[in-house]
Amino acid sequence: MTTTPQKVETVTVTIDGIQTEVAKDTLVIRAAEQIGVQIPRFCDHPLLAPVGACRQCLVDVPDAGNGRGFPKPQASCTLPVADGMVVNTQATSEVADKAQQGVMEFLLVNHPLDCPVCDKGGECPLQNQAMSNGRGESRFVGSGAGGVKRTFPKPINLSPQVLLDRERCIVCQRCTRFAEEIPGDPFIALVERGAQQQIGIAENAPFLSYFSGNTIQICPVGALTSESYRFRSRPYDLVSSPSVAEHDACGSAIRVDHRRGKVMRRLAGDDPDVNEEWITDKDRFAFTYATEPDRITYPQVRDTDGSLRPASWVEAFAVAARGLKAAVDAGGVGVLPGGRLTGEDAFAYAKFARVALGTNDVDFRARPHSAEEADFLAAHVVATGPGGGAVTYGDLETAGTVVLVGLEPEDEAGAIFLRLRKAARQHGLQVLAVAPFTTRGLTKMNGTLLPTAPGDEPAALRSLVEAGRLDQHSVVMVGERLATVPGALTAAAELAAASGARLAWVPRRAGDRGAVETGCLPNLLPGGRPVADAAARVDAATTWGVPALPEAPGRDADAIVAALGAGDLAGLVVGGVDPADTADPAAFRAALARASFVVALEQRATEVTEAADVVFPVAPVTDKAGSFVNWEGRVRPFDAVLSNPGSLPDLRVLSGVADELARLGQGRPLGFRTVAEVWEQLEELGAWDGERARLQPVSAPAAGGGKPHGLALSSWKLMLDRGTMQAGDKHLAATARPPVARVGRAVFDACGPAVTVTGDRGSLTLPAEIADDLVDGVVWLPANSTGQGLLTDLASPGTRVTVTGGDAS
Repeated sequence: MTTTPQKVETVTVTIDGIQTEVAKDTLVIRAAEQIGVQIPRFCDHPLLAPVGACRQCLVDVPDAGNGRGFPKPQASCTLPVADGMVVNTQATSEVADKAQQGVMEFLLVNHPLDCPVCDKGGECPLQNQAMSNGRGESRFVGSGAGGVKRTFPKPINLSPQVLLDRERCIVCQRCTRFAEEIPGDPFIALVERGAQQQIGIAENAPFLSYFSGNTIQICPVGALTSESYRFRSRPYDLVSSPSVAEHDACGSAIRVDHRRGKVMRRLAGDDPDVNEEWITDKDRFAFTYATEPDRITYPQVRDTDGSLRPASWVEAFAVAARGLKAAVDAGGVGVLPGGRLTGEDAFAYAKFARVALGTNDVDFRARPHSAEEADFLAAHVVATGPGGGAVTYGDLETAGTVVLVGLEPEDEAGAIFLRLRKAARQHGLQVLAVAPFTTRGLTKMNGTLLPTAPGDEPAALRSLVEAGRLDQHSVVMVGERLATVPGALTAAAELAAASGARLAWVPRRAGDRGAVETGCLPNLLPGGRPVADAAARVDAATTWGVPALPEAPGRDADAIVAALGAGDLAGLVVGGVDPADTADPAAFRAALARASFVVALEQRATEVTEAADVVFPVAPVTDKAGSFVNWEGRVRPFDAVLSNPGSLPDLRVLSGVADELARLGQGRPLGFRTVAEVWEQLEELGAWDGERARLQPVSAPAAGGGKPHGLALSSWKLMLDRGTMQAGDKHLAATARPPVARVGRAVFDACGPAVTVTGDRGSLTLPAEIADDLVDGVVWLPANSTGQGLLTDLASPGTRVTVTGGDAS
């Protein structure tokens, strides 16, 4: 659909003698920026509503004979321009300059002069503007008795991670406005009056927000600091490197600050097209996993006595190649890359499987999935992106309706949640959630629940088609966990086709979309080439310089595990797969034990490395260059931040093993060792221009049908849980929401404040919390917040469980 852009109404304003034309209702402070004039400010932030709290941005607006003037200086951050207005800033007006110096003088009356020990020292707007727009000397020595500056006990914990030094606060209200406006978590507020005015929290109500760290970054003084960075370094000792967050599929821009080979902190990057200037606390603080004591720093091979011993890279490559060659000869090798990979590493796994091992048995989806998911990804996801018809963050702001199905953005995709909440607040976006109960995030988006029990999502989506509630201005956002429901992805595609709505797939992990694009699926080659299409196979084989590629679509992750258990496959290559995340953890562990040869590429010790015959240490994102492909299909490149010779990127490891396999007569070398060389091959391959795969209809299971008595289990992962990439920061861990079982009122009344939930794999006992609108016959539990994880301890989501009273003490 083509729309004609609306003409923007403009006005003419003169700023410091320069006449300029700007959009009507532009704030004076923004109009000044457009002509290169920087007006000092503290409370102003372009992504927050104007408030005029600090008064530092005062300007002189004289009467130009048209009634547009004011007798006193005005706050430029709250004053919109008017046609013919004349504005004089501190650069040309003594009145404005004096006013700003006076405000600065008042701000410094009680502000402590502790810049050398303040975490903000060296990057402090107050420090900078006191020099550029303040007086050289103060006429005040303090407002307290005997000229002593105001003090408070320090610091106080707004949360386990965010600390407040109240005497430094200049009451700009950036933090309280952010908390209320952006994530909708107003746990902090201004309290008291006059000189005692300060930021406070309610008793027993800490600042519970997944986005609290943003308040630290936007604080213009050192009032807010983080427990994990406080007093650890000075800003001028740090080297800053741009990067991309690795914890979800949002592709958020971040800044990594490091010193002497160690990451000291991470901050939000500025990317208006993606995360604007905000990131989650997980993206900000969860980086210490790469320096945990169990980090693998050298290759290891299984010795004759059954133990792992250190080995050189050359020996490890050779041992891995010999073992994999024997496994190929004995029945074949399966490849499970996982979802932590960069796009370049994923391409290496996809090519390694086909060219070096001669198999299509490769699948990044170690998590539970349905048979239709691969076809859905091939038909609706691969080879789309911004500018190519894909949904973008910007589209979410202009959509009329967004349907969320199998997706809870606040927990699973923080940047998407913030953009949806912004659109709901500012543009009236209607959010519909196909879910079992109204979540906290849905409430903050002013969304509407379409109550749906697990397994009933196909029927709920078909009802939207029948109701005609969507149109071409709508977006259907499909979470990856919807793939556990047979027929649900088909129903989502049918809803989009019938209504004209646009479809978006939102995976949980940063590497998932790149794995789809680069062919880490048993039915897809890189660029969306169907394995079953002879022309697509020839195209890829010709580019790779091999005679032919395996013809039959490979086994998916579940089938690979089953084949290993049955002895139909002999070997396994694993890259970052945790048994607890697989569809059947017990079966995966049994497959590891049954496999004749296992190669693991890992950052830290896991159950897989304990069972592996060869273990390769691979680099975390800080130690390698690469790119992630976010949920939009947008490529998010980054460079290496640190240099660590103790580990290599996955692509370099696989290339080394492939070289050794080729020397043994098995397969061909991969032909690359660097990210640049990978991109040369990706660009040569390009996207498949043949016919896309078709999504075949899948019938949803009939309702009833002899299901056992009990409740249907609903679940997803909370943003902060027991994930291995959150290890090492106890302060971040302390901000995680406590695990609870959400039950209906009737179940709560019958079972009490704690419940024991029993499934086919075990039991869990948790405190119970009432969800008043929870669909009858459903219980919700967090997936990875207690025990070894839901799939290991209890059952698979969507299955039936029993609930009884329990003791959660």
